[in-house]
Amino acid sequence: MTHGKQAGDRVVPSAQTGRGPAQGVSMFLSGTDSAESIWQTIRAHLRAEYGARTYDSWLKPLALVSVDADTVTLGSPTHFTADWIRNHFAERLRLLWSAQSASIQAVRIIVENGLKTTAAAEPVHPAPATVREETAFGVALEPRYTFDSFVVGKANELAYNAARTVAEGGPIDFNPLFLYGTTGLGKTHLMHAIGWHLRNAVPGAKVVYMSAEKFMVEFVSAIRDKDTLSFKQKLRTADLLMIDDVQFIAGKDSTQEEFFHTMNEIISAGKRLIITADRSPQNLEGIENRILSRLAWGLVADINPADYELRLSILLEKIKRMPGANVGEDVIDFLARKITSNVRELEGALNRIVAYSTLVGKPIDLDFARQVLADVLKAHDRKVTIDEIQRKVADYYAIKLSDLLSARRAREVARPRQVAMFLAKRLTPRSLPDIGRRFGGRDHTTVMHAVKRIEELRADDSELDADITRLTRIIDA
Repeated sequence: MTHGKQAGDRVVPSAQTGRGPAQGVSMFLSGTDSAESIWQTIRAHLRAEYGARTYDSWLKPLALVSVDADTVTLGSPTHFTADWIRNHFAERLRLLWSAQSASIQAVRIIVENGLKTTAAAEPVHPAPATVREETAFGVALEPRYTFDSFVVGKANELAYNAARTVAEGGPIDFNPLFLYGTTGLGKTHLMHAIGWHLRNAVPGAKVVYMSAEKFMVEFVSAIRDKDTLSFKQKLRTADLLMIDDVQFIAGKDSTQEEFFHTMNEIISAGKRLIITADRSPQNLEGIENRILSRLAWGLVADINPADYELRLSILLEKIKRMPGANVGEDVIDFLARKITSNVRELEGALNRIVAYSTLVGKPIDLDFARQVLADVLKAHDRKVTIDEIQRKVADYYAIKLSDLLSARRAREVARPRQVAMFLAKRLTPRSLPDIGRRFGGRDHTTVMHAVKRIEELRADDSELDADITRLTRIIDA
């Protein structure tokens, strides 16, 4: 990226943030509104949306650096605040700019001290997982997402080992690798880590990473421009093709047609294919059976919500990478026990208390952590309901909710029903008669029998025990 006035550029002063004006703003916006006036409108919106305290602490110091074609560049005074903005306000900034000018597709956050840029630019994109820099095709790999920064535990061990195998560049016994799990568990992290490692292991390897949504957008654009051949060549010549969140092409027939043929070409050529989704192949709705069948040919690896030990390890590893952060063991333990939904939220909670401590000059103790995370903790203190347990058990075992509540006694229905009763007794304060009534008007003795039976079976049936553990995590999340 170039700063300063270029031939044909119109210089527009940066926003007044108390740090002086940036060198210049290259203008390519259509219409009468200048970039400066748009930025002031967005700043006012941000202050109203997030409140004076948050705005003054994080967003006010941002300066408008440049607007080039479809990208806005904003400057932040420090690496720390730049990272915080990327993690917490990136997508909102992009949406606000796009709403003001349809030509804007990305927002770039840089570290900018006065007139000197001190860090490589990183853009803000619509992908939900991270902030990445767009390349000519696909999305550039995020430097932070490597195997070294990925913390391994029981919940993600299979996925991690499979990812390392693909990344080594040698022969593999499975293709594609399909990773699935709910948001914020590390699927995208592993994909980027694979890309980085393979590039080092096989110099010159062509790595293409993109979201399924971007795949669809690029394909539709190629059809519109009558240039589908170029689109096919860019994808099918990749040594490693990674498609994130494949569930987003559900119901898109023409996109699925192209996706299927791309999969076949990559696999037939002996190239590597990695796909992620938020659920297993058999639970993906709106995806063609031939695609699901292709996915099942490879290795399907789930990433489960992190247990307490893994959450603790993740926090400890992250603190190592935060020089000067003084977080006591009691606070780390508190976060690991309270923030259970996903890794992204866990890391965000740690970032938040460290940032607030830096801003207000207060030490990080339990009272401080509770005060700063009051809204987050309130959301995690929700009550589990029997209805929620029934829905999630039915989804997990791929049966109809009506069957779970019916009088059917077939094993494929009876065992999930017993599991749901067991979890209802364990995770809710409801009495046995209450639980029985919610399961089709059954007697409390039926619930007692179900609970006892599941407790007995767990001791000898490792698969059932794993099911109970996974379902507990899913419901807690």
